[in-house]
This record gives sequence, C-alpha cells and structure tokens, in this order.
Amino acid sequence: MLMLLALHLVAAATAPALVRRWGRRACYPLALVPAAALGWAVAYAGVVRDGGAVVETYPWVPGLGLDLALRVSMLSWLLMLLIGGVGALVLVYCARYFDADEPGLGQFVAIFVGFAGAMLGVVVADNLLLLYVFWELTSVFSYLLIGHHPEKLASRRAAAQALLVTTLGGLVMLIGFIMLGQHAGTYRWSEIAARPPPSGTYLGVALVLILIGALAKSAIFPLSFWLPAAMAAPTPVSAYLHAAAMVKAGVYLVALLAPAYAAVGPWRPVVYVVGIVTMLAGGWAALRQVDLKLLLAYGTVGQLGLLILLLGVGTRDAALAGTALLFAHGLYKAALFLVVGIIDRRAGTRDLTVLSGLWRRMPLVCAVGVLATASMAGVPPLLGFAAKEAVFEAFADNPPLLVAVLLRATLTVAYSARFAWGAFADRAGVAPTPTRPVEPTLLVPAALLAVAGLALGVLAGAVGGLLDPYARLFGATGHHLALWSGPGLATGSSALVLALGGLIFALRKRVGAVVTRLRTPVGGDVAYGYATGGLDRIAVEVTGATQRGSLPQYLGIILLALVVVPGGALLFGRPWPDRWILWDTPLQAVVALVLAVAAVLTVLARRRLTAVILVGTTGYGTAMLFVLHGAPDLALTQFLVETVTIVIFVLVLRRLPPRFSVRPMRGSRWARVALGVAVGVVVSGMALAAVGGRRAVPISEGFPEPARSFGYGRNVVNVILVDIRAWDTMGELAVLVVAATGVASLIFQHRRGVGRPRRRDLPTRSPGAERVWLTAGPTLRTRSRSIVLEVVVRLIFHTVVVFSIFLLFSGHNAPGGGFTGGLVAGLALAVRYLAGGRHELDQAAPVDAGAVLGTGLLVAVGTGLAAILLGNPVLRSTVLDLHLPLIGDVHLVTSIFFDIGVYLVVIGLSLDILRSLGAEVDRQIEAEDEPGTGLRTDGAEAGDEPGTGPRTDGAELGSAAERRRR
Repeated sequence: MLMLLALHLVAAATAPALVRRWGRRACYPLALVPAAALGWAVAYAGVVRDGGAVVETYPWVPGLGLDLALRVSMLSWLLMLLIGGVGALVLVYCARYFDADEPGLGQFVAIFVGFAGAMLGVVVADNLLLLYVFWELTSVFSYLLIGHHPEKLASRRAAAQALLVTTLGGLVMLIGFIMLGQHAGTYRWSEIAARPPPSGTYLGVALVLILIGALAKSAIFPLSFWLPAAMAAPTPVSAYLHAAAMVKAGVYLVALLAPAYAAVGPWRPVVYVVGIVTMLAGGWAALRQVDLKLLLAYGTVGQLGLLILLLGVGTRDAALAGTALLFAHGLYKAALFLVVGIIDRRAGTRDLTVLSGLWRRMPLVCAVGVLATASMAGVPPLLGFAAKEAVFEAFADNPPLLVAVLLRATLTVAYSARFAWGAFADRAGVAPTPTRPVEPTLLVPAALLAVAGLALGVLAGAVGGLLDPYARLFGATGHHLALWSGPGLATGSSALVLALGGLIFALRKRVGAVVTRLRTPVGGDVAYGYATGGLDRIAVEVTGATQRGSLPQYLGIILLALVVVPGGALLFGRPWPDRWILWDTPLQAVVALVLAVAAVLTVLARRRLTAVILVGTTGYGTAMLFVLHGAPDLALTQFLVETVTIVIFVLVLRRLPPRFSVRPMRGSRWARVALGVAVGVVVSGMALAAVGGRRAVPISEGFPEPARSFGYGRNVVNVILVDIRAWDTMGELAVLVVAATGVASLIFQHRRGVGRPRRRDLPTRSPGAERVWLTAGPTLRTRSRSIVLEVVVRLIFHTVVVFSIFLLFSGHNAPGGGFTGGLVAGLALAVRYLAGGRHELDQAAPVDAGAVLGTGLLVAVGTGLAAILLGNPVLRSTVLDLHLPLIGDVHLVTSIFFDIGVYLVVIGLSLDILRSLGAEVDRQIEAEDEPGTGLRTDGAEAGDEPGTGPRTDGAELGSAAERRRR
C-alpha cells in the first residue's frame, strides 16, 4: 500500500515532464498508476471476502504515538476498486477529451494523479491523523482541478467555495478526531473500533464534530451548494469527483464509524435529518435543470444523502444496501459524466432544450448513456436495480424511512428519464444538433463502466458475497443482495417507483411549472454569498477600528489581553506556592533593584539613545542574575546577545529623531504607566505560579548523565543544543536564516548578492601613493575618526576571532559553543564597522553574508545526513578518536560539526545585519543628500575634509531631510 501511494507521488511529480515530451498521449502510461491500485485490490479480493484485512505499519513519530498505519478491509477495498478503476479510465478519456494544445495540461494531469493518490490515502489510512492529512490533500487537489481555467470567474469562485467549505469542515473534524483519540487512548482506528470508549456527552460531541467534516465533504445539507458549483471544472474532473473521489470520502468516513458509533446518542438523529432532506432536495432540484452536468450534479447530491442515510443508520441490511448502492453509483455516474463530456465536445452544448436527435448521430454514445441511465433509475437487470431493491428491503420495517426512500427513488426515475430524453431524443420544432465524429478512446471508458453495471447486476449475488463482510459488522443474519428475490415488498416498490417516475416525466410540462415555483426562498449558494460577504464586511470594520497604524495602540491591546486573561486566571485560581523565597543571596536583591531603577528610568527617558542604554542595563542585569544562579553559559550568552542588540539599536537610531515625540498627553501617559505596572505584576505572578506549581521532577535533572554518556560532553547546555534537542536548534537556525533574509529584503534596494564585497573591489591607493593601512581614511573625515580606536580594533580583531573559535571548540565541555562563539565573532565585525565604516567591514569580511548563512545551514543539515550514512539516527553524535601527525591523539565528537554550522549562521546573521542596517543604510543616507545644500549625512558641515562614510561615534545621525526640517 505504501508503494502504491509512493507510485502516485512519483507519477504526479513526473507527469508535467511526460506531457511536455509526449503531449496528451502521456495520459496512457499515467493511467497505469491508478490501474495498479485496481490490480492490487483485485489481487487481495479473496482476503477481504473472507473478512480479513491487509495491514502495513511503518514507524513515524513513536514518541507521539504516530505511525504510518495502513489497513484495507472490505469497505476500503471497495473504494480502492472505484478510485483505481474509474481513475484509470478517466485518464484514458483525458487523452482525447483535451485538445493537443490545452494550456496547463501537464499540471492538470499531475494534480489529477495526486488527487487519486490522496483519495487512496484516505481509504487506506488506519491512523486518524494520517487520514486527516490525506483528507485535506483531497481538498487542495480538488481546488486546483476545479479551478483549472483560472481565467474564468466561475472556475475561480467554484474552486474557492469548494476549498473553503471542505477545509473548514475538515478542521472541525480534526478537533473531533483529537477528542476521540484522546478519549480512546490511541489514534489507530482499528484499535478504537475493537474497544470503543464508553458513551457520554464528550464522545457525542466528538462524533458530531466528525460528522460535520464528513457531511461538508460529501455536500450534504446545508452544505450541498458547493458541489453543483464545482461543475465549472472540466468534465473528467466531475466524473471522478462524483463517482470515486472527494464526495465519497465523507460517505466512507460515515460508513467507517457507523459499526462502532451508530448507536451513540446524537448520531442517528443527525444522519436521519440531513440524509432525508438532502436526498429529497437534490432529486427535486435535478428536475428543473436544463444543463446535463447540473442535472447529474444535483442527482449526485440526492444520492449522497441516501448513501449517508443507509450507511449511517447502523443496521445490517442498510449497510449491505449502502455499499451496493455506493458501488453502483460510482459506475453509472462516472459513465454518465463521460457521456456528457462527449456530447459537450462533439455537439458543442449541454443544454437539453437545444439538443435534438443525437440518438441518430451518436448511436453508440446513446446506447452507453441509456444503459448507465437505466442503472441510475433502477431498471433490471442492472446493478442499480439490485441496490435499489436492497434499499427497500433494508427499510421494510421502518415505514417513515421507507416512504422517504420511495419518494427519492421516484424522483430518481423522473430525472433519469429527463436526462435520457433531453440528451438523445428528437425535440419537436428543434433542428437536429450537428455533431463531430466520436473517437473510440472517448467512448470506450464510458462503455466499460456502463457494461460493468450490467454485468455486475447479473452477478448481484456474487457482489453481495464480496460486500457481506462489512454488513456482518452490524449483525450476522439478514437479507442478501440478489437480482431477483421473488415477489414481495421490494419488487412491488420497484414497480411503483418506475410507474410514478414515468408519470412525472410524462407530465413534465405541468410538473415543471410546479418545480420551478417550489423552491427554497434563499438557495445555499446565495446564503454562502451572504455569509462570506458579511464576514468580509465585519473584517473590514474590525480592521478599520483596530488597525490604525498606531504601534502603542497595538501593544496596548496585546498587553491588556495579557493582563485580563492570564491575570484573571491568577486572580481567581490563586496558584501560589506555600512558601515564598525572595532571594537566595542579597546580591540578587541588589541586581533586582538595579533592574527596577533602569526600567523606570527607561520610561522617563526623553532621548532614544539613553533609553536604549537603560534597556541594555536591564539585559546585563538579567545576565548577572544568571551568574548568581550558577549558570555561566546562559550569562555569557545573555551578555553577548545584549551587546549585539545595543549595536543594532544604535544602527537603527540613525534613521530616527534623537528625542521621543512629546506625545502622549498627560492623561494617556498615566494610563500607560498603569498598564505597565499591571503587566509587571501579572508577569511576576505568572513566574511565581510557575515556580510554585511544579509537582513533577524537572526533566533537566536527567540530562547530566546522558550528556556525558550519550552526548560525550560535560557542558550540559551545549549538549542539549547540539545533541539532545538538536532538532529544536535546527529549526531555530532556519528561523535565523529566514529572519536575515527578511531584514535584507526590507533594507536593500537591490538583490543582496549583487556587488558583494571582494578584496579587489575595496579602495586602493593610487600608483606611487603611500600605502594605507586603515581603510577609513578615504571614507571618514577627520572629525569623525578616532585613530586610536581604529588601530586598537585592527590589533585585537584577529585575537577576538581566534577567541571565538576557542569558544566554539571548547563549548562541549566548558562555557561557550557555536552560538556564543558566533556572537563574539559578530561583535568583532561590529567593532570593525563602528571604528572604520563600511569599507573597514568589507576589508574584514569580503564575503557575501547570504553565502555564510547558507553554508552554516548546509553544514548543520549535512551533519544530520552524515549520521544517517553512518547508520545512526539523524543528528546522533559519534566519537571519533584520531591520531594526527605532529598533533597526537584527537578526541572529536561529531556534534562539533553541527556547532560549526551554528557558528557560521550566527556570523552570517551578524554580517547581514551590519551590511543591511549599517553599510546599506549608509549608502541610502548618502543618496538622500542633495548637491549644493551644504548638508552631509555624517553630521559634518560643508567644507570638512572629503569623505563618504557616516559618523560612527554615536552622535545623532538623522536623515538629511530631517535636518533640513529642523
């Protein structure tokens, strides 16, 4: 089964290339992929006929109880027949349905094969969460297929409507799955069905949520409107969608859960109401359609309601009738849609008020269409007739339901006759419709499906034997599927509905007037439009009221929510510890006092640079608390991060006024002070509650021993980052790379890699001129330079870089590591930039920051892949003991390579920030200077020594326009 899913994935990936090479003929080899699923199902027919199941299980996330559990029993086997058989025939049909120059054909075929694979995954998944993944994939693929013609408004609207309805239903269903899995203690459906959890309100709510997802997927009332609208899709999509794919997923899910939960409180009432309303409303709506595809679409809606009723009612006879009808419906509905596609392509219209005389011009197409229509109407000896008789037998002891299905069957006969008459008959006063020849490739798939309905009708007893294992889940004895069960209720009911349906068709003019007038005041499509329009209006109003471009307002709302929600929980829950310890040492109180004073002074500060320094003081104070708590690794990292943050703040402040705005007014200022105090109290309370609420032993207490024996290091913090929780670090590296890319894209006015610095591109001395050691000479004026600082930075730069490398390699057993070492190297680059400007930075690091980031991420990922090649789990550390000449014995832990990746990513991030917020902003400031104004962006006045670089001495560096305004 896993190989079948992989085969669909590979075929979908290669389909565009095959179509580019072979054109539409590529559909023939691609049809072998769903045909393989059909062949697999036929090969295991004996297993499922005997009540067995085919099971495959592959580990996925054992820690979360998730695995790739695949299971095929009779119900899923039946759906596999339809998915594979109908899918293969529809692909063959596509080879002649589409023109040779059809735009996007390769993409269409790829999505179609992926759609078939996703639907196959839905029916073979034994894990509810895995089922949900495939469930949502069918929604995405159907969206792409329905919207195959994006230039058409109807296609775009129908695709979005189908996606929105089915996806929202799927999200609701996921909640039900999680509730059910938590209630049962497992997400394996076979285990849940074998030991159903006890009934109750909790289980009832979970089942209703799952039913909502299933009903939305199968277009059941009140969500039926999306399926007729989906007829904007190409006809092959409609054939597959209605017969074997997405709409059958909801029916399958109801049938899957019914044996275990049909008797649970809300199940049957929901199934009864929505099933009866949908099957009658769909049949009634089909009577007034003039588009052949819409007629079949509304017929499908009604038939899906009947299937939900049969497979959800929870009795043996209804289950047998439901599976038989599911099979028959897949055969005749796919055939009929393919016939409509032939009529549309060869006659140029689907309007039954315009079509006339096609039975003469397309006799074979007419024969196939009439044969499939007869199965839909329940005419013997087709499979549709045997299934209809089984439906009457199933509800023989339930008169209300029997009356409902009799009405439904009568409507089916009436619109079936309307379809056959409208598609093929001669119309009085209407000229015969001109047609083009029909290729065998178009006709054969429809003919095979229609003939299969006839053959399986004759073999109804054998079909019933195959379907019986599912029916036995509801009871051991009951009726059996047969073409003729003798005179009785079923036979009399069949004759009655055929006669009544024929009468309705004979009186179609009179009935048509009634059908046209008798409809719901507001259709589902109109209600959908009102709902989405209302949501759009609400979104606009809410956005207008809340998104006013005020950062203080946004922060105020966020902080107010923090005070109200967690603060309210703290106030009413009172999760306080029994004993409070204010500090472990008086030094902590001193540091806390410094933090509080710095925070208060930050609020009172009027200059931005002063506020940044005070905020940095709070960060350094936090690092001191780490030192006092005996966490040197965290303290070192905090010191470095705070320093880098201050550098970034200083770079950004150059583009801002030196002072804060005079606002807010006095009243709002006190409101902000009150909010700040409240937030501080709430956060302190949360910290206190978290510390006092611990009941279990901290997981960190078990880390020191594995750090030594498993990670081969004594620095537990570093081992956690590069080994025990290496996946977390990998995710953080990816986030850093994305963040760096985002910063660069916001700041750079051209692509980041363009014009990256090289040593040959840096300023050089003229021929014969004195050699220049400090590159800031041509870029900074004398008033903006500090020669001592430049010289000292030049002298200590390499020492600092070597120290960062020392921290990198020593971090596994001592304070340090890749992150800390990278920060030290980043600070060394920052000091070079602050001392000598952007050319000094380029002299220190003449490489592209993006290349450094990518290399670091590649090294980190490569470390994980290397572990796999060595036969270990991903990112598993290994010790390498080497003897190197002149060096001696080397004890190397492979996690150092992962740490090197971290080191490079942090350096790349620092370099990217310095280039974007530093060097690039320098260029932008220079570009804003207007010639002849006497204004410079570096703060110097006209007439100073020439230079192009900005000031880096911390003085105010607003834009030229800002200074002109002042």
